[in-house]
Amino acid sequence: MPLPYGIAGHGTFSTVFRCLNQVAFEAALPKPLQRAWKAWWRSTARRYEATPLPLVKVWAAGCGLVIGQQTAPGRNEVQGALDALALLSLEGAIVTADALHCRADTAHAILSAGGDYALALKANQPDLLAQTIARLDDVEPLGVQTAAENDHDRCERRRACIVAVNDIDFPGLQAIGSVEATSRHADGRLTSHVRYFLLSTVMSAAALIEVTRTHWQIENKLHWVLDVQFREDAARNRKDHGPANIALLRKIALNLIRAHPDKASIRRKIKKAGWDDQFLISIIAHMR
Repeated sequence: MPLPYGIAGHGTFSTVFRCLNQVAFEAALPKPLQRAWKAWWRSTARRYEATPLPLVKVWAAGCGLVIGQQTAPGRNEVQGALDALALLSLEGAIVTADALHCRADTAHAILSAGGDYALALKANQPDLLAQTIARLDDVEPLGVQTAAENDHDRCERRRACIVAVNDIDFPGLQAIGSVEATSRHADGRLTSHVRYFLLSTVMSAAALIEVTRTHWQIENKLHWVLDVQFREDAARNRKDHGPANIALLRKIALNLIRAHPDKASIRRKIKKAGWDDQFLISIIAHMR
């Protein structure tokens, strides 16, 4: 594109992204970028008009890529998650979600898309939680597994158990599980907590530990990176289609950077791409 008057200013870019329809913008992306671009995250604050756009983000833990985002209509994250699930084919996948999404309609949506679920269960579903705890206490578990890890100045031991069920009223429920985590901190403190899960497939206790640990990748490898490396929380885009379009570009950029074989950190790759045009071209060309 010829730019006889120089590169456009900040205001021009802001206007363009505000006016671009986000659905049409995503559809117009080159096919390699669309393939690279296909959870859950909620933005909360005290003032609606001054807060980031609430988006549901879909994270593929196996390949470490963001594979989709969906605007939460009316700041309703549950509906945003349902809209995102409707766009996905989940054959062979296990979908994890926090306790907000431990709902019958979410479970139906996951099963309808061909996937299985491992939904965190907390006190916002008191009847389900009480039934789950009672079954885990009364029924002989199918399997028990322990795992230990030393990290972040603490020693953590996890104990998982699985119980098959067929008498709890929840769509597709096949098993329930618990993971008890006990941590010994550097100062000698000992802390412990138990998490409960609803499962649409009977898995081993070792697999449950792996699934629940993998769930937190979205915090460490997506939310933290977007905030710290891409400064997403500090972004001031607030009007029209601008926030969704810029958020889409950030995640495409993150996917491209993460997929590039260079062993440097994400921060160093971002700097190098700004300094070296050939490295920038190699990042983009790598996705072809």
